Amino acid sequence: MFDTQLMGKAEEILSIGRERHLRIAAAESCTGGLIAALLTEIPGSSSVIGRSFVTYSNRAKREVLGVDVDILKEHGAVSEAVVRAMARNTFDMTTAHLTVAVSGIAGPGGGSDDKPVGTVHMATAMKDDVIHQCCQFGDIGRSAVRIATVHAATDMLLDRLKN
Repeated sequence: MFDTQLMGKAEEILSIGRERHLRIAAAESCTGGLIAALLTEIPGSSSVIGRSFVTYSNRAKREVLGVDVDILKEHGAVSEAVVRAMARNTFDMTTAHLTVAVSGIAGPGGGSDDKPVGTVHMATAMKDDVIHQCCQFGDIGRSAVRIATVHAATDMLLDRLKN
C-alpha cells in the first residue's frame, strides 16, 4: 500500500518509540488517516500507536479535538493556530508522548490567494512544546499532496524522536 521509503520511516518511528517506551498519536484532516494507516501497517505497531483521529470537518475539530471555534473562525482550518491546537489537544487528551497534526488543501479546488492548493500546515507536540511547519506542495494533484504530507509529517516525527 505504501512505498518502501514511507515504510522505512514508519519502521524507524516505531522502533524508536518501542525502544523509548513512547506512545504516538495523530490528528489528521487532509490526509484522512493515512499517517495512522502507515504506522499501523507495521506488525506490532500497537505497542506505540494507541489511537489517532481523523477530524476532516471543522465540526469534528471542535467536537473531537476541542479546537476553539474562535480559532477556526479567525484563522481557518488550514492554519498554524489550528494545527497547533490539534497537536496540543491530542497530546492533552491521550496518553501519547508525541503527537502530529495535519490540515491542508489537497485540491482540486478549495484554494485561495492566501492558501493555494497544496498548502499544508502540520505540528508536533510533546510535553513542553509544539513545533509548526507549513509546506507548499503546489497543485500537484490530490493524492500527491496527501502522500507528500505523510512524508513531511513522518519526517517531523523522526526529527522530534531523534532530537
